[in-house]
Amino acid sequence: MRVPVVDNGGQWTHREYRVLRDLGVDSRIIPNSTPFESLDADAVVLSGGALSLEGRNDPLGAVGDWIDRVEVPVLAICVGHQFLARHFGGSVGRSDAPEFGRVRLAVDRPSDPLFTGIPDQITVWASHNDQVTQVPEGWSALAHSEACPVEAMAHPTRPIWGVQFHPEVEHTEHGRRMFQNFLTAVRH
Repeated sequence: MRVPVVDNGGQWTHREYRVLRDLGVDSRIIPNSTPFESLDADAVVLSGGALSLEGRNDPLGAVGDWIDRVEVPVLAICVGHQFLARHFGGSVGRSDAPEFGRVRLAVDRPSDPLFTGIPDQITVWASHNDQVTQVPEGWSALAHSEACPVEAMAHPTRPIWGVQFHPEVEHTEHGRRMFQNFLTAVRH
């Protein structure tokens, strides 16, 4: 199974890569300028990054060029999550209470494949000033925290998920399980 990590400048991009490798996946880190024609993937992980998308329509490398054409599962983390929301018609804005460090997450849709086998309340690691303020039409909000109403979301018909927090770091409870759940979706 080939699952590249698209590097959006995140401080933990290498951790996403490492978790995938530890789970037996053929992974590599690729620049977000990689053209669609060069994506040889069974799934894609969009890394986090420090770029602020609040009130902007800046591209995220070539991601916007291929996100509508890709037919494989996508897991977007942090700024990748925000980019998906904006790209599909949702909104991103500055958080009234930015989250840095441990955050208590409430899973609102435990039946979603990404959260299979994960408790309804877990501690996750977050690092963001901006957040999704409105999910795109038809998308489902899957989880929230006290300060962030959309900690996770899912596309209505395609295997595409976004998470605001960082499942790749050890401080996130059940983060590895989320990656395993994502890979299970890839296999189906």
